[in-house]
Amino acid sequence: MEFVTLSNGIKMPREGFGVFQVPDAAQCEQAVLDAIESGYRLIDTAAAYMNEEAVGSAVKKCGVPREELFITTKLWVQDASYEGAKQAIKTSLQKLGLEYIDLYLLHQPMGDYIGAYRAMEEEYKIGGLKAIGVCNFYPERLADFCETVEITPMVNQVELHPFFAQQNALELMKEYGVVPEAWGPFAEGKHGIFTHPVLSKIGEKYGKSPAQVALRWNVQRGVVVIPKSVHKDRMQQNMDIWDFELSPEDMAEIAKLDIGHSEIVNHYDPAFVKMLHSMKIHN
Repeated sequence: MEFVTLSNGIKMPREGFGVFQVPDAAQCEQAVLDAIESGYRLIDTAAAYMNEEAVGSAVKKCGVPREELFITTKLWVQDASYEGAKQAIKTSLQKLGLEYIDLYLLHQPMGDYIGAYRAMEEEYKIGGLKAIGVCNFYPERLADFCETVEITPMVNQVELHPFFAQQNALELMKEYGVVPEAWGPFAEGKHGIFTHPVLSKIGEKYGKSPAQVALRWNVQRGVVVIPKSVHKDRMQQNMDIWDFELSPEDMAEIAKLDIGHSEIVNHYDPAFVKMLHSMKIHN
């Protein structure tokens, strides 16, 4: 496994395992155990995924020393305030059964996220959070945020895949020393990504699948990837991307697939914003 060094010196694996849409506790716990056995050390969850307890249970049972694991979770919109974040961090630590969280992220730039981040900065300073960052911050929002807060976020987790490359966002993140992390690195299966002719043709040269090519393209752009699968064989295939390198011509060919916008979510749609605000993860 390769690592990226965050702005505070912490080493983060460049590939991790995501548990979005795995709410069933037994299935989630087994998936995390399988992922760790397959070599994953970064596990990405969130309060809103409703499976922090299952992740914590797998961490406890897996047999890998805690310091070798990199656990990420996220603050939901409902808790986006200074006091809300203080309590949410405690709740996540409790549910995960951990003394510290390796990376804690603001899940959406909504609510009083500046106040929430202030609470995250305080918890970071006393060691309960080893690194802090954000998700879904588009360039103008990220620039404003970095110019406002005391501690620049170490990571920005956003949608990144060949059909939504966000090259301008990557350039801005580099300017601020923020590591990009891709959610949905397979575009949630859209655009026929697993059989796409361009990715298939490039993959044939290296004996790799279109999925492996899509992941490799992102990591060569300096992006951390967190593919998700509940199938152990696919987890292992997704991890098998470190023994080849795409040529500059391959990278350029894949870059042409970019359509310049998301077909998964529209953060600019007021109805979508209202929907996220209405999602309650606790009473």
